[in-house]
Amino acid sequence: MTIQWYPGHMNKARKAIAEALPTKDVVLEVLDARMPRASANPVLGELCAHKACIKILSKSDLADPEVTKAWIRYLEQAASAGGDGKVAAIALTTARPGEIRAKIPELCKRLVPHRTGPGKSVRAMVVGIPNVGKSTLINTLMERKVTKVGDEPAVTKSQQLVTLKSGMTLSDNPGILWPRSDIDSDATMRLALGGAVPDTVMDYEHVGLFAAEFFMARYAPLLRARFKLEELPGSPLETLRAIGRKRGCVRSGGVIDLHKAGDVLVHEFRNGTLGRISLEAPDDRDRAAQGARTAQGDRAAQGDLETPGDDPEAGPPSDP
Repeated sequence: MTIQWYPGHMNKARKAIAEALPTKDVVLEVLDARMPRASANPVLGELCAHKACIKILSKSDLADPEVTKAWIRYLEQAASAGGDGKVAAIALTTARPGEIRAKIPELCKRLVPHRTGPGKSVRAMVVGIPNVGKSTLINTLMERKVTKVGDEPAVTKSQQLVTLKSGMTLSDNPGILWPRSDIDSDATMRLALGGAVPDTVMDYEHVGLFAAEFFMARYAPLLRARFKLEELPGSPLETLRAIGRKRGCVRSGGVIDLHKAGDVLVHEFRNGTLGRISLEAPDDRDRAAQGARTAQGDRAAQGDLETPGDDPEAGPPSDP
């Protein structure tokens, strides 16, 4: 199944970002704390690669706090390894607006000290994927509602410019996704689960099965407690069916409506009632690579893989 969702305003937004970047001092890249890697659009990464950047992990009150700490360490170490000292990482939540208003300007001044002083002000650009919290961040910094906020992606349709009390300027841009993304990839499943793509282009059953499998592996106690399951079934499909039975997602004849069950699981994750959950950890990619190497080694040991130069039809090698 493939998600194809790249409205015209997204292409326009990409061009607007590229044109405006030379006039900006700092990029505020808003990431979803529950999935910082999946929510980091590589298109934006390429555009903003040579700018001072603050990576803001939004929705951190919904994420696993220990995993968020690991992400902050990872992002800061990656920045140190780059050697330019122009990247900072911070986890924020709108539950503490005063912290946001104090820390963001402070970090901006630290990253671009040449923009402090009389007659100077920091010029920042807020970027990120849809529904990640860009407009909410700007409204919090402004201490009033100046940009439209919603729980659906693509609420912001055009670039907006605001000025903070300190004189710092912020430009808000529509969230942009990749021109095309495959729903079979884990990253896109995480984006769908987290609400970065419209519900109208996702399959709740498909995403619900992905969520059930992930939660069974990483957050089984939360899953059991929330849906009052004494034991988790042996497969994601049976787990989704069990959730459907508990929540009355039953059609005539006693058939479990997997679409409705998936809807329940997805939204209980999104609104935090399932618990504080992160959909990826910094070392997940390393784990996956190690798993692939281990599987390949196992197959080779069992004779399922041919080594370079092997030819079962060639017979024994001849003497030189």
